[in-house]
Amino acid sequence: MKIQVKEYPETRMDVSVKDCYFGKEIADPYRWLEHTDSEETRCWIESENEVTEDYLSRIPFREAIKYRLKELYDYPKYGLPERHGPYYIFFENDGLRSQSVCYICKGTEEEAEILLDPNTFSSDGTVALTSFTVSRDNRYAAYGVSTAGSDWQQIRVIDLDSREILPDLIGDVKFSEAVWVEGGFYYSRYERPELGKEFSQTNEYQKVYFHRLGTLQEHDELVFEDLEHPLRYFTPYVGRDERFLFILASEGTSGTEVYYCWRNHPESFQVLFSGFEYDYFPVSCDSGRLLMLTNAGAPMFRLTVTDLTKSHPVSVDCIPESEKLLEQVSVSCGRIFAIYLRDASSEVRVFDEEGRYLHTISLPAIGTVTGFRGNAEDATTFYSFCSFNTPPTLFEYFPVSGESVLFRQSRVNFNPDDFVVEQRFFESRDKTRVPMFLCYCKGLQRNGKNLVHLTGYGGFDINRTPDFSPANILLMEQGGIYALVNLRGGGEYGESWHQAGMLSNKQHVFDDFIAATEFLISEGYTGPGKIAASGGSNGGLLIGACMTQRPELYTVVFPRVGVLDMLRYHKFTVGWGWVVEYGCSDDEKQFEYLIRYSPLHCVREGVSYPSTMVMTADHDDRVVPAHSFKFAAALQRAQGGQKPILIRIDTQAGHGAGKPIGKVIEELGDMYSFMFYETDTFFSRE
Repeated sequence: MKIQVKEYPETRMDVSVKDCYFGKEIADPYRWLEHTDSEETRCWIESENEVTEDYLSRIPFREAIKYRLKELYDYPKYGLPERHGPYYIFFENDGLRSQSVCYICKGTEEEAEILLDPNTFSSDGTVALTSFTVSRDNRYAAYGVSTAGSDWQQIRVIDLDSREILPDLIGDVKFSEAVWVEGGFYYSRYERPELGKEFSQTNEYQKVYFHRLGTLQEHDELVFEDLEHPLRYFTPYVGRDERFLFILASEGTSGTEVYYCWRNHPESFQVLFSGFEYDYFPVSCDSGRLLMLTNAGAPMFRLTVTDLTKSHPVSVDCIPESEKLLEQVSVSCGRIFAIYLRDASSEVRVFDEEGRYLHTISLPAIGTVTGFRGNAEDATTFYSFCSFNTPPTLFEYFPVSGESVLFRQSRVNFNPDDFVVEQRFFESRDKTRVPMFLCYCKGLQRNGKNLVHLTGYGGFDINRTPDFSPANILLMEQGGIYALVNLRGGGEYGESWHQAGMLSNKQHVFDDFIAATEFLISEGYTGPGKIAASGGSNGGLLIGACMTQRPELYTVVFPRVGVLDMLRYHKFTVGWGWVVEYGCSDDEKQFEYLIRYSPLHCVREGVSYPSTMVMTADHDDRVVPAHSFKFAAALQRAQGGQKPILIRIDTQAGHGAGKPIGKVIEELGDMYSFMFYETDTFFSRE
């Protein structure tokens, strides 16, 4: 007999709360849940968590799943080493530490010492390092610290020689790191929010400051501000020669305007690249020679070079646009390393400093590559390769010979050769060809009875490439299939792929995901009653939209930290930055398409929705938890079937970054327990 849900909490409806959008009256009866710190909301959170815990506690294999996840997560996790003068610095986790530890040594074969251990910053592991940059003279490092997953962070400074933490303390920082020059660093910050509104108040008027080492933050020099445009991000950048200061301005998550000045004349900023139509990412600047990765006139991106010493700088191609997406570029060891995407899998091409092609680095399989950071004078550099069945493996690259040598490889508690990674293509509703990665155990039968965990993102020009998660190994060990769809809205095929899934084209993203589900059924990979779907953040919106548009298609769903109220998302923290991606309900034309798919507003009374676990966290100041609160309340009231509608509200956690491994295991354990139970999938320890 199936577990029955304990009675849901009584969620008050205030029917008087309504908004008028262009003559249309829209009710918002659960708006009181936006006040996340009120006594009423806190009681509601506690009651909902009790219901969820009661249900999950009765799943017979819950603890066995968590035990296996703990085994799978207990492997060494290596970060890429970077050389800074006499030092090599890297991050490493020997297994189940809450946070990775920062180590320092004077050679890759020397015994390393602990430089910073964030596990000592708190008793529960919820304080994390968010950034780490080293000064140009290799004497100091500035590091960001975040508590409970919040986007707010402090910047501290450590002396690399003495290991002494200096008194310098920089607060009120979001989406910024220290950008070093001689004597100190640049950073961006906001004004301090009102007490009690740190996790919900709109963040406006970001400004760039210069902090001189050994001084108080209140004495920091204001370098750049724009009082006419409160809703813009400003990111400082300084090249290797420190001659120029750049400010990258953006009105949201895509589109950049670039200003620059000679550093000895900070009052004379000029526009280098105007408008917000295209993206510009600085790669390096040395002797006035600026390398910039951009999609201006090149939807698949190109690398340009600009001579800033000229009175009227002109950009020309260093590496022209090609048929593959140029995803990342870095410069080290006298080489340019260009990471391309070929059907969402990495390909690395090496060029000389003038952009002449040298060769392509051979990779082990379909996967994802990161790295190649370093200095011009370095003799070697490092990169990381991972795939769905392979945790990040480190290689040292020798540019003279073009050889890659294995540097670090994790010993894991499973055999990677037991699993298959394949890529399939299917047609979406409008006949667009869309790729999907499928991962499963060798010998799997396509009999329509396999549990499939389907996920995707589909937004913000973000590429979903092969990555490693121990939870996927657990799924595949039990005969399940992990499916990752490269939806439109991402950037896997350049800016045109991105634009095909944004603004008024957002429905394409949901159509792609639904078509992927139907393809898996038609090809015999899975069948009715065996389909689980999950996604986080913009991916949470994806799941909310698909489950309300096609509730009969999915068995169990997990909208995680999702954007679910498309009419009010822009009113909280940095939600305004997503208007370039979604549109805004203040605009009549954009309101019309937002209301058609907004998950909160598409919940219908009496519909039988899939088994649902909405997932959020109390310190999420990126996508505020009110989205999830209101959506869960609406679903619980509307549910016309017998399937459970639960909400799991994590405490001392945020949008996901910096979450300690213990919390990750607890969360995934609950998620997979619910997934297996609701799809009638037996979990075996054998």
